[in-house]
Amino acid sequence: MVHNESRPRNLPADQRRAVTVEAVIELTAERNPGDITTAAIAQHMNLTQGALFRHFPSKDAIWQAVMEWVAERLLQRVDKAMQDAESPLRALEAVFMTHIEFVVAHPGVPRLLFGELQRAEDTPAKRMARTLIGAYRKRLSGLIEEGKACGEVASEVDTAAAVVAFIGSIQGLVMQSLLSGKARQMRADAPGAFAIYRRGIGSVE
Repeated sequence: MVHNESRPRNLPADQRRAVTVEAVIELTAERNPGDITTAAIAQHMNLTQGALFRHFPSKDAIWQAVMEWVAERLLQRVDKAMQDAESPLRALEAVFMTHIEFVVAHPGVPRLLFGELQRAEDTPAKRMARTLIGAYRKRLSGLIEEGKACGEVASEVDTAAAVVAFIGSIQGLVMQSLLSGKARQMRADAPGAFAIYRRGIGSVE
């Protein structure tokens, strides 16, 4: 966690916006995103609200920047995991573990995503959350189809259902961590959860 004392007051605009996003990510690990006000963000950064709004026109703009940060960082890690894997199933496993590690490092992100998707109004942040999920699903679908083509995934597996099950397994681990307050427990539980998923979609040898 970056403490207030280590946040320089005089930063270029781009750096100030990046530091603001990091501050919100930190705050979401400690409290409900819906309860995070611009005053709380400014206080966390040792700034005034006026200074904060010099770089963001509104709270919605801050939330949009945060969701863009989440989407960019998570998808970068997912793409790297896919590229380094030796086969489609290995890639799925690498993506699963990478996603878990991302949540362990940023435990407030799931609450942020759930919170945005549950909002009634169609905000830029909510649209970005939907875009992230769509891009994530597309990657998973591609891996499952590749797995079918090479015989690693059973040909009769419904790709859309397999994607839902993959994401649902991660969400289940996240939910357990939120209930227990122990985000790092996901790291220990993830291999067993993926093993069950793998058996469910794998082809019979």
